Amino acid sequence: MKIWHQSLTSIENVPPYRDAVIEHIQKIARPGVEVVLHGMSKDTYPTDYPGHFITYSYLQNLHREQFVRAALIAEKAGYDAMFIGTIPDVGLLEARTLVDIPVIGYGQASFHIASMLGNKIGVVNFLAPLADELRENAHRYGLSEQLGPIVQSEAGFDDVLAGFRNPEPVIAAFKKAASIAIAEGADVIVPGEGPMNVFLATNGISRIGDVPVVDSFGAGIKMCESFVDLRNLSGVYMTRRGFYHAKPPAEAIARLRQLYGQEPEPDVKSDLGISVKSGQQLTLDL
Repeated sequence: MKIWHQSLTSIENVPPYRDAVIEHIQKIARPGVEVVLHGMSKDTYPTDYPGHFITYSYLQNLHREQFVRAALIAEKAGYDAMFIGTIPDVGLLEARTLVDIPVIGYGQASFHIASMLGNKIGVVNFLAPLADELRENAHRYGLSEQLGPIVQSEAGFDDVLAGFRNPEPVIAAFKKAASIAIAEGADVIVPGEGPMNVFLATNGISRIGDVPVVDSFGAGIKMCESFVDLRNLSGVYMTRRGFYHAKPPAEAIARLRQLYGQEPEPDVKSDLGISVKSGQQLTLDL
C-alpha cells in the first residue's frame, strides 16, 4: 500500500518536524505500507513557517490547487490513498470529486475519531484564526454539536520545533491550554496542527488525566489503510451524487484547468517526496 502525504508546510525545510514525522510513520504504519511525504512547492512561502500565509480565507484558497494537483498526480502515479496532513483539510472536498482513490483529511479523521472517544471535543492549537474554519468544517462533518472549546497554546510553531530538542516547555504549554479546554467541558482533545500533534506523539502525550489526546496524524494514516482495505475487499468508495461529490467530466476538468493556468493533466514526474516505510530507513524520491 502506498499513501501520498501532503503537508501545508514546506516539510523538507523544517528538519525537526520532518524527522519526527518519519519516525512516527515508522512506528504507526503497518508492515507493507509506504507513506511518501510531500510539502508545498519551494516558492510558496517566503519563510519556513507558513504563519499568516494560511490563516486568511483567500490565501488558503490559493493553496488549495496544490492539494488538488497532488491528488491528480497521486492517482495517476498509482498511489492507493492520499492523506491531507493539515487540520483545515485544505482541498479535501475538491480532491475527492476528482479521484477515486481514498482522500483522507487530518481534521475530519481526528474529529470523527475524537467523537468516538468522548462527547465534547476540545482543540488546542497555536493558529488562533483557524478556529472559525475548524468550526465550519465540524458543521460540514456533522460534528458541530460535539466540537467544544478551541484554546490557543502559548507555544507557537517555532517553540514546537525547538521542543523536539527541549520538550518540557512545550508540553507544559500544551497541558495548560488543554486544562482550560477540559475545564470548559472538553473530554477529548485534538491537537490543532500537525507539528504539535507529532511533537506530542513523539513525547508520549496521549492523555491529560482521564482525557484522551488524539493522535491525529496516526488516525489519518490508519483511516487511509482502512479505506484502501474497504475498497479492495468490499468495493466501497466515495458517493458520486450531488454538487459536493459528483465527478466532473474529464474534458471539462482539463479545459478549465488550462484556462486558469494549470496543466490540463499534471505530470507524474512531479512526484518528488520522501518515501518512508514502516520499520525502514528513509529514502529520497528526488
